[in-house]
Amino acid sequence: MTIKGRALKFGDNVNTDVIIPARYLNTSDPSELAAHCMEDLDPTFVERVERGDIVVGGRNFGCGSSREHAPIALKAAGVSCIIAKSFARIFFRNALNIGLPILECPEAVNSIQEGDKIEIELNSGWIKDLSSRKAFSAQPFPPFMQDLIAEGGLLAYASKRGGK
Repeated sequence: MTIKGRALKFGDNVNTDVIIPARYLNTSDPSELAAHCMEDLDPTFVERVERGDIVVGGRNFGCGSSREHAPIALKAAGVSCIIAKSFARIFFRNALNIGLPILECPEAVNSIQEGDKIEIELNSGWIKDLSSRKAFSAQPFPPFMQDLIAEGGLLAYASKRGGK
């Protein structure tokens, strides 16, 4: 599976409270969550993000509360993948559960600049910065996780397999 998009770059410790502020947790509607995604950290995010864009973050991306709303908001806003130096474990799991691919690759994060064109090959873990012509290697997901992501998340994956 290949993903192509433009890099939207953030720093360390982007927590779930700035990905989707608590005042919007009275809904689980993905489009409503997307409308407020990142607004306390970057008020222009919703206007700037385009379908397929790739969020690039620093260390401990997705820290804070365990709300599933955070990866849902990012995915619904159009984010196709997140690359970070590291992820909070619960965010990591929540993202994969909804089929939002995330990759840990500190070298890529250090090199990629805001607006760079990025291509990711999920099967191999290759991250290519098409703007700088640099390539990086992240740990690829095992085949069953690639299938889970391709299906759109854990529920769709399990449903397709009869709940098994």
